Amino acid sequence: MYQYQQQRRPFSAPTAVPTASLLGQVLGITGAGFLVTAVTGYLAQGFPYGASLVAMLVGFGFLIAISATRRNPAVSMLMFYAFTACEGIGIGPVVATYARVDGSAVVVNAASTTGLGMLVLAGLVYLTSFDYRRLSGIAFGALIALVIAGLISAFTHFLHPAVYSWLTLAVFTLLVLVDFARIRAGGAGATAIELATSIYLDAINIFLALLQIFGARSRDD
Repeated sequence: MYQYQQQRRPFSAPTAVPTASLLGQVLGITGAGFLVTAVTGYLAQGFPYGASLVAMLVGFGFLIAISATRRNPAVSMLMFYAFTACEGIGIGPVVATYARVDGSAVVVNAASTTGLGMLVLAGLVYLTSFDYRRLSGIAFGALIALVIAGLISAFTHFLHPAVYSWLTLAVFTLLVLVDFARIRAGGAGATAIELATSIYLDAINIFLALLQIFGARSRDD
């Protein structure tokens, strides 16, 4: 499970972007990123897991570069798409394994549930008056706790994979609400590419959590 997230800190932006325009930019960039991930994931489904690990490590470098190059939108955008390509290579073999063992319907259900869930959460943010940015501290703390629990569990197995997947789903659901609230508020100084990266990471982690949950349920039936 990929738990890394961009640092959620305030940035100083030279100009404010209208909320509707910013949302459109973020969704457009994110959608294109998912397309890149889907294509590279399909092409990489037969890759060995060692290659996937290397791609994840390289992708982490691109992830850092997205913020490092924020003053140059063209380069930052290139870093984003390079990152999403690495993500596709990283998760391609994993998704292919689920499709082979549990059936392609599990993958389709996880992807469609992720998309529908993101839509519902975005609607909740935009149709209610509550400012979910107030929960950003709780969300970030929960993310750190989730990462630590994952690292400990990798060696001690004190958390069942299904339990960890449900925890991941809960944490990133909260992060989705916070991130869409940031977009609604104008981005808090973050660029559209940085916001798209956060939404992309939220969705990827939710998808992988649902893949684990649906896969386990399919094997139990």
